[in-house]
Amino acid sequence: MAAVVGIEHPRRPGEYLALVLAVAACYYGAGRLGLLLELSVEGAVVTPIYPPTGVAVAALLVFGLGCWPGITLGAFLVVLSLTTPGLDVLALLVGHTAAPVCAVLLLRRARFRTDLRRLRDGVALVFLAAFTAMLISATLGTGLLVLTDKLAPQGFWAVWLAWWVGDAMGVLIVTPLLLLLRGARWPPPMARWKEATALAVAACLLVPLAAYSSVSMLFLVYPLIIWAALRFELVGSVLVALLTSVLATIAATDRAGAFTGLSRIGVMLELQAFNGAMALTALLLSAVITEQRNTRRSVEKACQELVEVLEHLTAGDSPPPRPYPGPADADERSGRDP
Repeated sequence: MAAVVGIEHPRRPGEYLALVLAVAACYYGAGRLGLLLELSVEGAVVTPIYPPTGVAVAALLVFGLGCWPGITLGAFLVVLSLTTPGLDVLALLVGHTAAPVCAVLLLRRARFRTDLRRLRDGVALVFLAAFTAMLISATLGTGLLVLTDKLAPQGFWAVWLAWWVGDAMGVLIVTPLLLLLRGARWPPPMARWKEATALAVAACLLVPLAAYSSVSMLFLVYPLIIWAALRFELVGSVLVALLTSVLATIAATDRAGAFTGLSRIGVMLELQAFNGAMALTALLLSAVITEQRNTRRSVEKACQELVEVLEHLTAGDSPPPRPYPGPADADERSGRDP
């Protein structure tokens, strides 16, 4: 049965400390990876994809809200690796911690299931965890930059939009991937390995071409995402979306391909629009396909059980049905000779 968010189990102090440190280490590692894809907007450094938000939401979904100190510690380590922290960093840590916590609380209200086999789970992850909860971290972070005079007030909305979309993209791409890896069977089944290899080769050839072509060809990745979703459901579409998003971000950082000649704001807007549309397509399309397949399996199972019940009833010792009575039978019942 699918796990529903909201069940937590008590842990021993040693186990809890190890869990907090593990979450902090994963958050810090994801933060360092995300900073490799940084962009400059209005003099502020932002990341089009911020993986730590996805790591934080996944950790809270799997281990419960009690692991939130690991998120705060990981965020502090990321800030410490960039600059000397002051008292103003407390607001930043509150934003990075409160956003994923609120995301999980909203998902609990929506009865979210971590197997992502229902369309409502994909919709909840997109609109509650990613789009709504990440408003907290973007607003607190950008507001802190303005209050500390590190950002001009007129640049607030451009940085806020980039911050919000980066945090939301981390939830849209990283959280489903981690949840799927947690529930995956190892080793994976050998079925359709040839098709999976063909999809991987096609993605490795087509995605760099689409990202770095002088002609805008980013739309070519959508047939790959549809193929991956139809044949491999969420795990295939998320992996293709992750590869595409990373390569598109690298191309945007290098001002190559479709991002050649654009201003910094233009690069950020085009990249964020593409990443958001692609992630939404991959997640929601996969959720619809998975739900339809589960419904079909349920109907097939119910039909099979019904057939078994009918076979059992017809195989009993009940007497065979009499034929339709003729004139002789009617005379016999009336006691008269024919």
